[in-house]
Amino acid sequence: MTQAQRTIVFTGGGSAGHVVPSIPLIERLVARGWRVHYVGSTSGLEQRLIADCHISFDAIATGKLRRYWSFENAVDLFRVAAGCVQALMVLRRRRPHVVFSKGGYVSFPVVFAAWLLRIPVIAHESDLTPGLANRLAFPFVVNICVNFAATHISGHSDKIVHSGTPIRPALLQGSAERGRTFCGVEPERPVLLVVGGSLGSERINQVVRQALPDLTAQFHVIHICGAGNLDAALDRCEHYSQFEFVSEQWGDILAAAAIVVSRAGANTLFELLTLGKPNLLIPLSLGASRGDQIDNARYAQTHGFSAVLEEEQLSAETLLARLNSMRAELDQWPGRLQRFPRMDSVACITSLIEQTARA
Repeated sequence: MTQAQRTIVFTGGGSAGHVVPSIPLIERLVARGWRVHYVGSTSGLEQRLIADCHISFDAIATGKLRRYWSFENAVDLFRVAAGCVQALMVLRRRRPHVVFSKGGYVSFPVVFAAWLLRIPVIAHESDLTPGLANRLAFPFVVNICVNFAATHISGHSDKIVHSGTPIRPALLQGSAERGRTFCGVEPERPVLLVVGGSLGSERINQVVRQALPDLTAQFHVIHICGAGNLDAALDRCEHYSQFEFVSEQWGDILAAAAIVVSRAGANTLFELLTLGKPNLLIPLSLGASRGDQIDNARYAQTHGFSAVLEEEQLSAETLLARLNSMRAELDQWPGRLQRFPRMDSVACITSLIEQTARA
């Protein structure tokens, strides 16, 4: 099989975390001569996120997979069935040698259709505990790449490959000097980076702004607050920079950060640990998630990689206390974070994809 003949279909969606880690893989495979296609939802989210990759995109019907009873489940069963039929048509047209699934509700119809067509599927699970879409898909895949060595998937241990998560090269090549210049940080002043996830966090934004006088007395605070969450009244606040989101300069800002306050999404956590950043995690509560961020945070805390502040305990006072404690022992953090296993995830998964295609 020549390189020019090799074709792969990527799938995954519903959130940025189910799309963005595939982008470094797509870029690597395109550079290696693969034909690459993406199958996502009709929402447009996935198509927007991969727009810069300049690959073909096919949209299929999707239905949300819920863990609780709802009348919508009955409706969505028909959407999932329609998605499976559409995925069959797409895969027959694209004729891939391999399918790579990053999970999310859009991925299951593609994985199932690939299984029916005897196309091998490689899945990737970022969280310590798998999401529902991936759990449903695992019987139909040949390999499951995982973020953390501690991930256990009952009944599928023979399929697990500890690969980590692909990281964009720009994050690994960030410049602290460029990041400090971009945000106007004074020399010698430490940077506190606060990010509440891809959409921001109303609760984290509120608490950070309540604690701002005390925080800016110690740090230059770079606050990624999410779309529509800027506070114009704080535009001239000294030692404070706020952004809805950051794209091109994100690697530089991460490089400049002395401490990062973040949600505990698996992809973000993996990036912080790979970059060796002291971090305070505020995981989404059970009321707002299935508990995956809580599991991720507990894993990182148990191994000494992260400090954790539960959202139920979050206040200006507790945030300041936890950050003061972290700053007092910043010299101990590099030794802890060096124990986190670093790997070239892009090379690992690319090699697995090419081995699967040859087989």
